[in-house]
Amino acid sequence: MERRVVITGLGLVTPLGVGTESTWSGIKSGKSGIGPITLFDATEYASQIAGECRDFKVEDWIPKKEQKKMDRFMQFGVVAARLAWEEAGLTVTDENATRMGVMIGSGIGGLTAIQNQAMVLKEKGPRRISPFFIPSCLINLISGHVAIQYGLKGPNHSVVTACATGTHAIGDAAALIKNNQADVMIAGGAEAAINELAVGGFAAAKALSTRNDDPQTASRPWDTGRDGFVIAEGAGVVVLEEMASAKRRGATIYAEVSGYGMSGDAHHITAPSPGGEGAARCMVAALNSAGINPDQVGYINAHGTSTPLGDIGETQAVKAVLGEDQAKKIMMSSTKSMVGHLLGAAGGVEAIFTALALKEGLIPPTINLHDQDPECDLDYVANTVRQAQVDVALSNSFGFGGTNATLVLKRFH
Repeated sequence: MERRVVITGLGLVTPLGVGTESTWSGIKSGKSGIGPITLFDATEYASQIAGECRDFKVEDWIPKKEQKKMDRFMQFGVVAARLAWEEAGLTVTDENATRMGVMIGSGIGGLTAIQNQAMVLKEKGPRRISPFFIPSCLINLISGHVAIQYGLKGPNHSVVTACATGTHAIGDAAALIKNNQADVMIAGGAEAAINELAVGGFAAAKALSTRNDDPQTASRPWDTGRDGFVIAEGAGVVVLEEMASAKRRGATIYAEVSGYGMSGDAHHITAPSPGGEGAARCMVAALNSAGINPDQVGYINAHGTSTPLGDIGETQAVKAVLGEDQAKKIMMSSTKSMVGHLLGAAGGVEAIFTALALKEGLIPPTINLHDQDPECDLDYVANTVRQAQVDVALSNSFGFGGTNATLVLKRFH
């Protein structure tokens, strides 16, 4: 009999706050975490807005001597993992340590450290490069730090699949538990790419919103006024646990991870495949793995980046999977309208929002949706949170290179 996997701990660091309570209360109230960039002088940049984690104070969480060993993305990941782990309330022993592991990834990783140390090299020479430079920017070192901190000797791995990273990490980690290679996994994604190089690069690719005069309305999925995504930073990490074990110890269970799908577009390095064909195959694979029929889906936390092509493609994909009539009955929203696009951390954060939606019977809104694109004609839960109890939800993430990931989460009874 296949082992079942549940979520028993949540860790969030987002533009709406540190911890689940502050972020989720912001989501429920339709609050935007987007503002002008303060992490560097963005005056000369085409896009000057971002979702910064302004409430995050590293000194509150990480000792000073450890801070220099971690790029900002790593700090976010370590803190989110701590929040999730402490909430789950697990104890590590000599007997169970090898059955507990970590899988936290990032789409871009330590780009700030790379940028800054490249400047040191150019201006001061190779002898001034920090001895902590390499370990501070390696993506798998989030998993390394977390495993060391808690003594977790099971699978230690990392995922790098652009904006699908967090979703892939949770899906892959859940598969390890289902396949009896682990009993507990800490999984998710972290990102901190609000720096000169990343913002300049994404802006050069015409990917970012330039609604600089009104940051809080810049992320507007499915709205005719959308003009690109808003870059954001943070982390979303969950504790996954074998269900029977979680029930035995009386753990709080947020949702069951019942299905997971992946696909590749094999089409273009940045654009989605026509009609959302790759995304549709991904959702079908996830539903099949869960043994769920399309008409059982009640909510989709969309990838919903606020890009002209992406929003249409995902809408078309949902219609292809669910059928036109069923697609118009379900609720679909983009929490990126409030927190921006956390790139490799997006899937982790959005899986948590999806789990909370199932547990609390509250569907997050898509804010800034005032003039809906005629080609995007589904129920996007515009502007206001909605009370609705659903049993099955999908969480979608699609990345550059045509990499797609979908989680199927079920309400835990």
